[in-house]
Amino acid sequence: MGEHAVVIQIEVNGIEHRVHASTSDTLLDLLRGKLGLKGVKRGCSAGQCGSCTVILDGKAVNACLVPAVRANGKHVTTVEGLEGVDGPHPLQEEFERNGTVQCGFCTSGMLMSAKALLDSNPNPDRNKIKEALSGNLCRCTGYKKIIDAVEAASKSELPPARAPMTRN
Repeated sequence: MGEHAVVIQIEVNGIEHRVHASTSDTLLDLLRGKLGLKGVKRGCSAGQCGSCTVILDGKAVNACLVPAVRANGKHVTTVEGLEGVDGPHPLQEEFERNGTVQCGFCTSGMLMSAKALLDSNPNPDRNKIKEALSGNLCRCTGYKKIIDAVEAASKSELPPARAPMTRN
């Protein structure tokens, strides 16, 4: 079976895009290769590490597992979309303040999983934070500082989540 080219309309970090993609492309391929968003990391390509986590219509997903065509007409937020006009997102500030970053490979996925959690539950307990981050692997820092950072961010004023793009 041959690959077919399709046009995908997608809103990424508040910007509308029309992108030509192959039917075999993943959302990860589209974001990194077609749109140049390198904050979305390619790790295991099997949904096991969480380094490619993005928010797709309000839900944290592994971009390596989502066919690009499934994102047609949807809204995606990547780590590049976290920082607002007022500066870094509180999660980014708390990750820095709590010293969560060593190699940094897992950081964007951790941030996006944490953001999806805080968008749906602005005041989670530590068990909910651990559950939300359970699909993200970190080989450097362990998880205590990351959990502490998410908990601290939940106590600060969080910017509102963006509304998903509506389909016509």
